[in-house]
Amino acid sequence: MNEMKELQFRTAKEADIAALVAVINTAYRGDQSRVGWTTEADLVEGDRVTTAEVRALLARGDTVILLCLLDDSTVGTVELRRQGLEAYLGMLVVNPRLQTRGIGKQLLAAAEEFVVSQWCSTSIVLSVISVRDELIKFYERRGYKRTGVFEDFPKQLGQSSPIVAGLQFEQLSKSLD
Repeated sequence: MNEMKELQFRTAKEADIAALVAVINTAYRGDQSRVGWTTEADLVEGDRVTTAEVRALLARGDTVILLCLLDDSTVGTVELRRQGLEAYLGMLVVNPRLQTRGIGKQLLAAAEEFVVSQWCSTSIVLSVISVRDELIKFYERRGYKRTGVFEDFPKQLGQSSPIVAGLQFEQLSKSLD
């Protein structure tokens, strides 16, 4: 078994935008995403993010994007948004060719550590497309709980639009105390 080199984590900056857009879109949509288990290609079409959307996220004062690096290459990302003592977690992705190697678990742990140490967050929330049972189970194994809060998936979300009718987001949360 090949031993994986140590992952490094840091916050993204302007120079990282192209790599961020590439790994996020590759992980969520299109044929390349089907290599991994986190694809949304059968549920939603269109790019997940654009360069302009990532640039806007990085410009927000309440948001950071944490990078996961392997040999100086961006292999994963996660968006973190400060909301008082609660943090929002979004766009947790790992390059589909590297999924199932524990990178997502390590990235999630690094995100939780970041919001506690940098923002003193006491809880974290995220939204998952509700039909993504395997993804919900991934989060549940890491202490996230279903909240019973649902929101309809928009007919248009940036460059994305659903190809399956009736999609909803389900909110999950975790106490970080």
